[in-house]
Amino acid sequence: MQTPSPPTPATPADRALPGVRTIPLTRPLYWLVLAWRDMVRCGWISLAHGLALAFGGAAMLAIGHNRFWLMAGVISGFLLVAPVLASSLYALSRALERGEKTDARVVLKTWLNWQDNHFNKFSNDYWCLVQFGALLALAGTGWVVTSAALITLLAPVPITTPLEFVQHVMLAKNGFLFELWLALGGALAAPIFASTVITIPLLLDRRLSLIQAVLASWRVVLANPLPMAFWSALIMVFTLLGFGTALLGLIAVIPMLGHASWHAYRDLVDASELPQREPY
Repeated sequence: MQTPSPPTPATPADRALPGVRTIPLTRPLYWLVLAWRDMVRCGWISLAHGLALAFGGAAMLAIGHNRFWLMAGVISGFLLVAPVLASSLYALSRALERGEKTDARVVLKTWLNWQDNHFNKFSNDYWCLVQFGALLALAGTGWVVTSAALITLLAPVPITTPLEFVQHVMLAKNGFLFELWLALGGALAAPIFASTVITIPLLLDRRLSLIQAVLASWRVVLANPLPMAFWSALIMVFTLLGFGTALLGLIAVIPMLGHASWHAYRDLVDASELPQREPY
């Protein structure tokens, strides 16, 4: 399997950003292989992430199963906030790289005592992950509201349940409402994906601002448009498989995609010149 190219040298204008590598189209498949290795080495602590999110998703779907827009919000919110929720999976993969123990202590440190040696707990640098998670949640809310408005205005009948959405929007013989809905969703999802490809692992691993991390993520996508499109398709397929198996598949899908995202970050950028962000 081909390896990534050397990172593109940084110019004076972007010297604060990590170097970006170009990768072959099929490289994301290798990340999945590495992810499975990490899952095996981490054992139960890795699968526990998938189990926790599967239970959480089941509870939210049980509440919104007959409320279409609430269920749409659950699924959209999951896809958008999942990169933040997987932070401790990135930390576990980094611990494996360093030859450290991968136990509950790593997870607890990531969520409860991140950057213990960071003296200023009120700086933007300290709260960058929280800020990014809030922005993603806001983006998810915006999509749900926009989607609901579109369907409410253009659907031939009121849509309140998933079955009605399938019958009167997806399978409608007249009009192009479903196609328009998909196009709008894709137009909104593309920039969000470009902003999140390597942002969270980079923020977890290196000390830089949120804006710098997002810009680095965009540079990665612009340098590797086809591999990133393939990676986004893989994420969507595995996520749909997870939901389509009554959420049971998420027990394996969540840790797999989380660990794979760490290896995507390590493959796509060279952040060796940036200061490390030590969590302990």
